[in-house]
Amino acid sequence: MTFLIRLLTVLSLVLWAGLSAAQTTSSDVIDQAAWQALADRAEATLDAGRASDEALEDLRAEIADYRQRFADARDENAARIASLQSQLDALGPEPEDGSESETVAATRDQMEARLQELRAPSVVAEAAYTEANGLVAEIDSMLRSRQTEALFTRGPVPINPVLLPAALGELAQFVDDLASETERALKNEVTRSQAVSAIPIALFLVVLGLGCILRGRRLAGRLGDYLRSFGGAGSGVWSFVVSLGRIIIPLIGVVLILTALKVTQLTGMRGNAVIDGVMHWSVIMLCFGWLGERLFDSDDEDGLLPNTQRSKAEVRATVWSLAIVLVLKDAADLVIRLDRIGTESAAVIHFPIIILGAIILYRLVSITRPVKSAEPVETPDEAEAPAASQAMGSLSRIMPPVRTIAQIIAIAAPLAAAAGYMNAAEAALYPMIWTLAIFALAAVLQRFITGIYGYATGQGDGAMDSLFAVLVGFVLAAICLPFIALAWGVRDSDLGELWSRFLEGVSVGGTRISPVDFLTFLVIFGVGYGLTRLLQGALKSSLLPKTQIDVGGQNAIVSGTGYIGLFLAALIAVTSAGINLSSLAIVAGALSVGIGFGLQTIVSNFVSGIILLIERPVSEGDWIEVAGTMGIVKDISVRATRIETFDRTDVIVPNSDLISGAVTNYTRTPTGRVIINVGVAYGSDTKKVAQILQEIAEDHPMVVARPAPFIVFQGFGADSLDFEVRVIIRDVSWGLSVRTEINHAIAERFVEEGIEIPFAQRDIWLRNPEALAEVPKPAPAPMQPPQRELDPGEDGADDGLDEGPGNPQSA
Repeated sequence: MTFLIRLLTVLSLVLWAGLSAAQTTSSDVIDQAAWQALADRAEATLDAGRASDEALEDLRAEIADYRQRFADARDENAARIASLQSQLDALGPEPEDGSESETVAATRDQMEARLQELRAPSVVAEAAYTEANGLVAEIDSMLRSRQTEALFTRGPVPINPVLLPAALGELAQFVDDLASETERALKNEVTRSQAVSAIPIALFLVVLGLGCILRGRRLAGRLGDYLRSFGGAGSGVWSFVVSLGRIIIPLIGVVLILTALKVTQLTGMRGNAVIDGVMHWSVIMLCFGWLGERLFDSDDEDGLLPNTQRSKAEVRATVWSLAIVLVLKDAADLVIRLDRIGTESAAVIHFPIIILGAIILYRLVSITRPVKSAEPVETPDEAEAPAASQAMGSLSRIMPPVRTIAQIIAIAAPLAAAAGYMNAAEAALYPMIWTLAIFALAAVLQRFITGIYGYATGQGDGAMDSLFAVLVGFVLAAICLPFIALAWGVRDSDLGELWSRFLEGVSVGGTRISPVDFLTFLVIFGVGYGLTRLLQGALKSSLLPKTQIDVGGQNAIVSGTGYIGLFLAALIAVTSAGINLSSLAIVAGALSVGIGFGLQTIVSNFVSGIILLIERPVSEGDWIEVAGTMGIVKDISVRATRIETFDRTDVIVPNSDLISGAVTNYTRTPTGRVIINVGVAYGSDTKKVAQILQEIAEDHPMVVARPAPFIVFQGFGADSLDFEVRVIIRDVSWGLSVRTEINHAIAERFVEEGIEIPFAQRDIWLRNPEALAEVPKPAPAPMQPPQRELDPGEDGADDGLDEGPGNPQSA
């Protein structure tokens, strides 16, 4: 119960800090006299060192309130100070020779006086803030030292049998006092008559409460069946809702029964305290039972930890037993506080609870270890089961060390308590139990939130292995940290102090950047980024296709719009967040020197990308050749350009190579020359061959008439008469197709005209032919390489235009 109260306190402090930060204005007037009196009283209290922890906490809260007001007052008149400072800067420095005019000098003096007047409250607030911060630090140091001293203080030994009778007597006395309160209430005529008149209402509440307790689980199950009819049965969302109903409905029943007891007015101070305690104890037991069901459900699809060394019912019972330990500890604290039981009897009362809690904790850690199969063979069931336990991925990675720590504490806590270090034993055992509960709750919530995401997106259980599940795990882990700190005894004020310092932010180059400013920057920049993307989409899909701009120009406009939009979004976000860039100029200048040397290549590519988008020597879809790479430009980004070669491979070329190197763009000038080499046999009519080649070239539809095709008689080759057919085609990207078709036409015409296309011939001269007269003994013939006839087209020169996006073989 104490932990829950502290948790609610911290949440209220965080909420109060946020509201106070939002509602505080510069119009708040700080009473300096009251502050000085409070500071003097705090210094006297610290010097005396006799104040209780509660008094120090109250004093600290008052000082922290003043400190927050001083922190807000430091930025008072900031806008007016900045305006006056800019006016003074506009006047320039004061001349050293005193030649400044009287008007300008008077204006300067007036502005400087006004500036000092406006800065005075900020200077006073800064001094007071420093003083308040120092007092808070001293109080925190004193409280922490007391906490540490109490933790390691050795008290009575609880195993001393002499102390047992007194402790049992104290407990019996509490029970007698509790019964005496009820007995005195029954003897009172007025109270008895009120109780009798309230019996019908009390009976109705008791019957209704028992119905909720006994029938709550079945009612929640029927509700789940109804909800599953809407779909999403495999996402675990409805099972989570049903499990909540199984604890909420019985909890309502407990509240009704406790209300019935209070209606009778037969309970006194102790009775009312016990009734309030029963309410908190019911919450603890139901919540632990709920966690046990969610982690170790009998249905593997719903349980987060399906594989354990014992039956799941036994594990759930062990988890519920930990709740009983926490309830017993809370009840013991209540009895000790109400009857003001002494330290010796309190140690005897707490000792068996610690022993019980340590045994149950050790047993829980032992029986919940995952089962390790001897053969790591994945069965079909195991392939499907991890979908329920994948949400425990991040938790499973941190659980092995947590289990080890829990086992060490389960062994050490009873030994420390038996030796008299009761505070140390309690400070280790019960926080460990709460830590395990917080981890379990985080895992359950992670699966529930991921299940909602899977249900909304249609992914189902597949969302458990998505990036969203990982991000949810990180967020929940960050949220759990303060709760775990509270469980381990961190003071509420310490967490409040950390939160206050977090809200203050950090100072960079004389500019303070707070989380609120950072979130403002992110939100505004995100909105600007989204609007930029929407504008780019509208330009690309709706507006630009209706213009006469080519595709490359459209892509350049869309990319340029994106860069301008991002720059404006960043500028507006920085201005709206109130970040003073002038104060960061020196820091940015110093960083730019180092970054410039390390990132000069990246900056060069970035600038080259901007030049490509503006000048557009190369556009998307162009057929280019750069640095020996030929292909089609697919994408021009800020840093590099992606080219798809005719082998269907992507080549990333830095933008600087496209600016500083030689680039051949075949798309900008579609016409181009194709050269085809042809050889004919010796003895052929060369003029007839030239005429045939001229006719074939002129008849092709892709060959332009001006300039006309030109036939060149190259000369007398070793095996043939060599000719060249030089033509200009309309689209150079079809060069390979044109070459193929013209070669087919040449082969057909040569066959019709009886013109021979020769192949390579060689004459062999024998130096000693008489050796052939001797007939040698037959021997196995050696392997000879196969002779290959030269293809008539192989003697053609490669002019670099054989491949292109329109050629069939380029695919």
